[in-house]
Amino acid sequence: MRLTVIGTGYLGATHAACMAELGHEVLGVDVDADKIAALAAGRTPFHEPGLEEMLRRNLDSGRLRFTTSYEEAGAFGEVHFVCVGTPQSPRSDAADLRYVDAAFAGIARHAAPGALLVGKSTVPVGTARRLADAHDAEVAWNPEFLREGFAVRDTLRPDRLVFGVESERAGTLLREVYAPVLAAGTPVVTADFPTAELVKTAANAFLATKISFINAMAEVCEAAGGDVAVLAEAIGHDDRIGPKFLRAGVGFGGGCLPKDIRAFAHRAAELGAPLGFLREVDAINMRRRDRVVELARELCGRPNGSVMGARVAVLGAAFKPDSDDIRDSPALNVAARLQLDGADVTVYDPQAMDNARKAFPLLGYALSAEDALRRADVVLHLTEWAEFRALDPRQARQWVSRPCVVDGRGVLDAAAWAAAGWSFRALGRSAPGGEGKR
Repeated sequence: MRLTVIGTGYLGATHAACMAELGHEVLGVDVDADKIAALAAGRTPFHEPGLEEMLRRNLDSGRLRFTTSYEEAGAFGEVHFVCVGTPQSPRSDAADLRYVDAAFAGIARHAAPGALLVGKSTVPVGTARRLADAHDAEVAWNPEFLREGFAVRDTLRPDRLVFGVESERAGTLLREVYAPVLAAGTPVVTADFPTAELVKTAANAFLATKISFINAMAEVCEAAGGDVAVLAEAIGHDDRIGPKFLRAGVGFGGGCLPKDIRAFAHRAAELGAPLGFLREVDAINMRRRDRVVELARELCGRPNGSVMGARVAVLGAAFKPDSDDIRDSPALNVAARLQLDGADVTVYDPQAMDNARKAFPLLGYALSAEDALRRADVVLHLTEWAEFRALDPRQARQWVSRPCVVDGRGVLDAAAWAAAGWSFRALGRSAPGGEGKR
C-alpha cells in the first residue's frame, strides 16, 4: 500500500521505517526541513537500536522517501498516519494538541477522496470524535505502544493492535496495512473511538501506578528496616501481580509517562470522573528523586548535610538505557539539584551526552565512567546501562576519593560493592548497621 506518516519524530520516524520494512511504499512528512534532510540522508535525529540501519535499507530500496509537502503527501497516500507529539500544555496539566490539530488539518486539506486518516498520537479521550467531525475525511485511531530502546521490535512484533474505527472499511484498510504483523498471530482489538484513545492512557496510568506503588513500598521499607528488593520478589510470584515494573528506584521519566498521566487525570476531571490517585502516583515518583538527593547529602559526610564543594559523579543522563532521550530525566534532575546546592557534578552517559549538554550546560561532563568517577566523593548510579552494571567495584574504588555509591536503579550487586569496601546505599533498603531512616 501507499502510506504517509505525518510527523517524523521518535514515533513517526520509527513507524515510517517499519512500514517500509513490511513492504509498503511510505512517504514521511514533516514541517522541519532539517529533520527531513537528515532522514533522507539516512540519519536518525535520536538513538534507537536498529532503526538507522532499517532507515537506510528502505531508503536504498526506494520504498521510503521524505518530504515537507502536504500536497505531495495527499496525492501519494491511501492511508495517512498522524504521529506528532502531544506535549504537556505550558499552562496546565492538559495535553497540548496544537500539533495534532495542525497535522490533521494539513493532510485533510490535500487527501484524496476515500483516504483514511489514522491517529497514532496519545490524545485525551474525545479527540478522535472532534477531528472526525471537523474534517471531510474518514478518521481512525490506532494508538502506539512503543518502548524506547525496543521501538522497532514493538512496531514489527507488537503484543497487540488496537483499531478505533467507525466503519468496516476502515478496519479492513488497517488490516491490510498490518497484514504481515497479523499473519504472525498478533491479536487485534477493534473498538470505538473513546475506547481506543483510552487504551493507551489507561495502560500508561497502570504502569506508572505499579512503579509508584513499589517506590511507596520502598519508603516504608526504609522506615521499617526492610528490603524492597526481597519484598518485590515475594509479591511478584503472585501471578495476579507479576514481577514486571516492581523494581524500586529513582522513578520514571521520559516524554510519555509523566505528561500522559497528568493529561489523563486532567481530562478525567473535565469529564467528571476524577482520578485523584494519579496525583499521588506523580507525587510518589517525584519524591524518589528527593530521596536520592538526601542520600547523596548523607554520604558526602559534610556538616549539616551540605554538598558544597563535594565531587559528585552521576552515571546516567538518559531517562532509561538504550536511549538518548533526556526528557524529564530523573538522573539529570538530581544532578542539576545537587549542582545548584554547590556540588561539583560530573555526568557520563553512553548515548545522551550531546542532549544533556544542550539542556544542562552548567553541569560537568566526562568522556567515560572512569573519568566521571575520578576523585568523586559520592557516585550516583541513575540510568541502568549495561556498562554501569558491569563496572568492577574493586577497580572503581581506585578512581574515587571516597568509596560511596547510591544505586538509584536497584540493579548493582550490593554484596560485591560492599565487599570491595564501598558504602553502598540503595532505595528501599535499610542503611548498613541498623534500621533504615528517612
